[in-house]
Amino acid sequence: MKRVFLLGDSVFDNGAYVPGQPDVREQVQELMPANAVVELLARDGAKIGDVEAQLRRIPGDATHLVVSAGGNDAIQASSLLNESAASMADAIEKLGAVAERFAARYSAMLDLLLGRRLPVAVCTIYEPPFPDLHRRKIAVTALTALNDQITRQAFSRGLTVIDLRIIFDRVEDFANPIEPSVQGGAKIARAIMKFVSGVRSSAAVIASN
Repeated sequence: MKRVFLLGDSVFDNGAYVPGQPDVREQVQELMPANAVVELLARDGAKIGDVEAQLRRIPGDATHLVVSAGGNDAIQASSLLNESAASMADAIEKLGAVAERFAARYSAMLDLLLGRRLPVAVCTIYEPPFPDLHRRKIAVTALTALNDQITRQAFSRGLTVIDLRIIFDRVEDFANPIEPSVQGGAKIARAIMKFVSGVRSSAAVIASN
C-alpha cells in the first residue's frame, strides 16, 4: 500500500483558500488507487525549518514524501526588495547573500528528508501573479535566485522536482497571488500522482501537462 505524505506549507494546506471545494490533499487522494493513503502534514505559514517537526510525525510505513517549502521564507526576506543599493553589483550581492542563507536551510532540510530513505519530490516556488506588473517582475527575478538553490540542491541529490513555475501558467491557478486555487491544486495533484506512480525517473522535472 502506498502512503504519501505532503509536507511544507499552504501550497498543500490550502483548504482555507478554497472553502467548500477540495484541497490539494483531497485532489491527490482522488487520483490514487483505492488502497493508497495521502496524508497532510503541511501547515499554512510553515517555513523550511518547520519541516523537521513535520517529518518527526511520519510513521515507519510511509512510502513517498512530497515537500513544498521555501515560499514563506521568501516572503520573510522580501523586505530586501525595498532596500536601496549603491549599484547593480551591490543589489546582486545582497540578493546572493539571501540565496546563500536560503540554500543552507534548504540543504539541511533535504538531508533530514533523505535520512528516511524514501522517494522524495520537492516543489519549486511558483511566481506570484501580483496585479502590479512592476512588483511581479521584481518578485520573479528575486525568486529565480531561490529557485536555483532548490533545483541545485534537489538535483545534486537525485531527487524529483515538481516545477510549479511551469505548472502554474494561468492566473486561474491561484486563489490569490500566493495560494493555489482548486484548478491549480488539480495540476499539483496530477504531478504528484505521476511522481508516486513512477511515470518519470528521479531527478526529472515533472509538469502536469
